[in-house]
Amino acid sequence: MDPMESDIIGRDPVSELTANFSETARILFSAGSVNSTLGQVVTVAVQTIEGCDYAGLFLVEGEVVVTPVLTDPIVGVVDALQQETGEGPCLDAIAQGIMVYGDDLNGDTRWPNFGPKAAQKGIRSALALPLTTNGTAGAVNLYAAYPSAFGVVDRAKGVILSSLASAALAAAHLFEDEERRIDNLHSALSSREIIGQAQGILMERERIAADQAFDVLRRASQYLNVKLREVAQTLVDTGERPDTGPRDRRKGDKPGARA
Repeated sequence: MDPMESDIIGRDPVSELTANFSETARILFSAGSVNSTLGQVVTVAVQTIEGCDYAGLFLVEGEVVVTPVLTDPIVGVVDALQQETGEGPCLDAIAQGIMVYGDDLNGDTRWPNFGPKAAQKGIRSALALPLTTNGTAGAVNLYAAYPSAFGVVDRAKGVILSSLASAALAAAHLFEDEERRIDNLHSALSSREIIGQAQGILMERERIAADQAFDVLRRASQYLNVKLREVAQTLVDTGERPDTGPRDRRKGDKPGARA
């Protein structure tokens, strides 16, 4: 017998959960972006939870329920059944904020409409775990083709997964927000530099002050209905004075002159 296989077979449930916690945390927190983290959640579920055949995420965005990631098309089918019937473990997990387990959907009286339809599609067990990310409610949905598929250890692993997923997704959202903030800052600095170059060209060519040069750019932006940065960029690239409109031309402006 392979030493690793022997170690897994002989491992007690507490040791298994501890190892599962550490490895799951490592994978989820290293995913990076929100979409990558979502994808890793369902991948890890199928790989580490023995009874899980299929996994997906069920998120409520406003009044719309979406399944952004899934490991098999059957997940989307079963999720859609819950929406159509208005009942199911995932909806209950979201509404109640607790883990919901259906060991045999075909005869579960909690979901008389959804359960038999899910069983007809080949899904007999479902484990739904609440998930909250960036204010969006949802659930990690684990499905199995056989009844009573999720044992005590599997359910414990599921709780660990959903808790870590919530934390990892929150971190991923913060990471993306910070990246957007940095990108916006770089864009703002770049815009200031371009506008400054355009002002300098106008000041040198027309012997006007900085505020007067800026006013030319501002008026051109309003007249041409384009952003101030675009007006400045065109001036820097082409050397052409931006058109500030017929009224300003009557006052003596000379659009089209080159530096």
